Amino acid sequence: MELSIDLLKQIAINVYDAINPILGTKKAAEKAQRGAGGDISMQIDLIAEDVVINTLENENVNLLLISEELGERYIGNKEKAIKSQNVLIIDPVDGSNNAVRGIPYCSISIAYAIGRTINDIKKAVVLNLNTKGIYWAIKGEGAYLNNNKIHVSDLDITDKCFFELNLPMKNFFKHIDNLRPIFRRFFRIRVLGSSALTLCQLAKGSMEAFVNLRETNRLVDVAAGLLILKEAGGEFFSLNGSKIEGDLSIYLKFPFIASNDKLVSFLKNELSSNY
Repeated sequence: MELSIDLLKQIAINVYDAINPILGTKKAAEKAQRGAGGDISMQIDLIAEDVVINTLENENVNLLLISEELGERYIGNKEKAIKSQNVLIIDPVDGSNNAVRGIPYCSISIAYAIGRTINDIKKAVVLNLNTKGIYWAIKGEGAYLNNNKIHVSDLDITDKCFFELNLPMKNFFKHIDNLRPIFRRFFRIRVLGSSALTLCQLAKGSMEAFVNLRETNRLVDVAAGLLILKEAGGEFFSLNGSKIEGDLSIYLKFPFIASNDKLVSFLKNELSSNY
């Protein structure tokens, strides 16, 4: 059975109902064990993931769940899940550190695939855990914020472009030096803290590019935002300008560049000399 976009939205809303009241609280910040994604899980992450699992089990679905905290687990009948090739890729709280500190920039990210590769992602939902705004997309049908269709901006490098930057601490200043030609051409730089939500900001034209050079960036962080951005007319590529591909896995990690279509050539040209 194929999962509907309405079910994905309902999962996100259920998480919002559980998580929004505890944003910025001590309860949310309580430390737990290290999650499968590599980070120390906090209570807010575990509460959100439990809501996801309970919702799926109540719907009697059969699928492989790939999630930030638990890793990979079959929900329902494993044999039926393997046969159907249903895969759900979830980050229950993307931007956990913002969430526990009361910084209003965090989300739940849900991507649904029929198959085992990035290209097999068919549906996506990203819900803003502060505003309850729902970004969503179905492959081939465009991208939306709630009921309104969205599209990337048409600004080019001669305009006042915004971009987000996410750099690893290792070789931090080397990256800064490498990126100076890009810095000089952009109007404003932002560092916001939820990759899924930033990809949606690009999708609706509030920002023009996202340079994420962290090699530890996980598939679960961006799987949904990737489809939403593409359906809104944006692009998502590796540091050498190639298409990002790979099997769906909790272990898949990669740096990336995302932008509207007007900035792709500029970014690829500038990055090619240093990466």
